[in-house]
Amino acid sequence: MKVLVHIDDAERWQEALAERLPEADIFTSAAPAERRREADYLAAWKPPESLLSEPLALKGIVNLGAGVDALLNNPGLPAGVPIVKLRDAGMAEPIGDYVRYGLLHFQRDFDRYRRQQHVRQWHEHAPVDKADWPVGVLGLGAIGARVAAMIATDGFPVHGWSRSPKSLEGITCHHGDDGLAALLGRVKSLVLLLPDTPATRHIIDAEALARLPEGASLINPGRGTLIDEAALLDALGEGEAEGRLRGALLDAFPAEPLPAASPLWGHPRVWVTPHMAGPTPLGAALDQVAEALRAFAAGEPQATVDPDAGY
Repeated sequence: MKVLVHIDDAERWQEALAERLPEADIFTSAAPAERRREADYLAAWKPPESLLSEPLALKGIVNLGAGVDALLNNPGLPAGVPIVKLRDAGMAEPIGDYVRYGLLHFQRDFDRYRRQQHVRQWHEHAPVDKADWPVGVLGLGAIGARVAAMIATDGFPVHGWSRSPKSLEGITCHHGDDGLAALLGRVKSLVLLLPDTPATRHIIDAEALARLPEGASLINPGRGTLIDEAALLDALGEGEAEGRLRGALLDAFPAEPLPAASPLWGHPRVWVTPHMAGPTPLGAALDQVAEALRAFAAGEPQATVDPDAGY
């Protein structure tokens, strides 16, 4: 089994994979072209079009992350090659913590207290119990389901949404267009954990934002393409006064790094983080990669990405 690795810090991944797969020949994309063409499998994160366009006789690709949009949208991606992606790989816990922070930020009025501090204003807001703060989670895959369970354990009523019906203990599950409309109308905070697919791009548009109750908040540790930015800015309003949407905590954007000219940087009710909500723990990720490569080599069935669905 010959494995080509492409990722930042590829040499570290190469060494760690070699420890887990001593029977494999593992090399990075820095190897000569002749060497790269020997690869049976590619383990990669956001490989360049030039690499995928090389005459590689790949039997399988392991995407070194949960999001596959960059890979599927790569013009050089060879047709018909099965793709396996990382599942949770330890990312759900830190993403859950990110969401928890966002929920407490709004539920406990820290956004308002921060603005009051700037004008030296001492004013206490009436607290709202967690039980009276329903949260919507769009996307109930491996990570979304885990995050929804974490939030529910904290005492928030949780409404989850997926394209097809799902049943999760402690979560009120919705599906389809009608289910989405029902969820949006009853949540104080909306969490986005959907993949980037043609069906989910700008799923949070002006119509969706208008369905949210007045003063709702938005938390996006998912994909940047889920939100119509112009509609978001319109819902947030201008200046210090709250618009229909109270605020947004955003970790993902259509263009990254977020361009310096983006109005999101300076908006008083937007909090920008640099796509850091779900760092991938190397050990757990490597275990999954090794497992997937062994399954590929043995011809064992495993869950592969559906390019048409986008996940």
